[in-house]
Amino acid sequence: MGPLAGVRVVEIKGIGPGPYAGMLLADMGADVIVVERATASASIGLPASRDIHGRGKRSIALDLKHPQGLAALLRLVGRAELLLEGFRPGVAERLGFGPDDCLSRNPALVYGRVTGWGQHGPLAGVAGHDINYISITGVLAAIGAAERPAPPLNLVGDYAGGSLFVVIGMLAALLEARASGSGQVVDAAITDGSASLMSVVHGLAALGHWQASRRANLLDGGAPNYDVYETRDGRFVSVGALEPAFFALLRERIGLADTGQAAEPAPADTKARLAALFRTRTQREWCELLSGSDACVAPVLDYTEAPQHPHNRARHTYIDVAGVTQPAPAPRFSRSVSDAPQAPHAAGADADAILQQAGMSAAEIGELRRCGALG
Repeated sequence: MGPLAGVRVVEIKGIGPGPYAGMLLADMGADVIVVERATASASIGLPASRDIHGRGKRSIALDLKHPQGLAALLRLVGRAELLLEGFRPGVAERLGFGPDDCLSRNPALVYGRVTGWGQHGPLAGVAGHDINYISITGVLAAIGAAERPAPPLNLVGDYAGGSLFVVIGMLAALLEARASGSGQVVDAAITDGSASLMSVVHGLAALGHWQASRRANLLDGGAPNYDVYETRDGRFVSVGALEPAFFALLRERIGLADTGQAAEPAPADTKARLAALFRTRTQREWCELLSGSDACVAPVLDYTEAPQHPHNRARHTYIDVAGVTQPAPAPRFSRSVSDAPQAPHAAGADADAILQQAGMSAAEIGELRRCGALG
């Protein structure tokens, strides 16, 4: 079930953007086979039961440094359409499953590579994490208080700049491969994807509507009609009344005297008046007054509260999988609806079925176990 039903994916287990990208593909119906490390001591990530990014996938554990483990992987690659890996440049090649190795087995394969710095460039071979990648693309400098930047979790780099871009690239390349019969490598660098996410900032700057200082612009908390305000109970509400008509409605509803147009950041005293007014009621009281209107105000909820918001409940935005509350698959499809996500499987749990589908006999599978190549 799902729009990607029938698409077979081999995901070499990693951390961060790779597993999330694989989850997105699985959520849309792809048969995602995760190749785990063969020994528990070398495993990566959370226990399987709590690894949400493992939902809907099948698992096999192979020692890719063992010749027979590598041979088994290449058998899987021969029957896949997509491969996803996130090693530093050159690692997959040294282990024997780089693009040349895999494409020689399967010329129509789409080989997706998601890394922080990309496959070339002066930083390509060095270590890094999300916070480093968004540092050199202008993202981190734009987020936070005026005094210092603030890391936006690892959402902008790893998952938006990495996972989403590698999935887009792999699906585009899959369409092309089905037409041409030839696969290719998708080089998804988090730095490239994060830079692309800053397109709106570059556009506004070109028009003279953005400056490098934080909290000095329309979308970074510099304007009174696009910011977060504390309420009487120490909680917060978000205000996003960008359009003049919406800001006028907000002022009317909360009883604030006219503060003029706010298409550009308004004087500090305007924001101070708003801040003082929002402190006069609790978050719940403000939501009762403003919810459902075009005043563009919403409560700031934490991850434990979000599933209980009426809108999220009505849309079933959160689901329960094996006792774990988690976001439901997104986006939604009107016809090719995916099955409900299944709980993550234990590492290596599906080895026999996966290898049998790849054409291996029971004797061959037994030999893999005997020699230690199969975990």
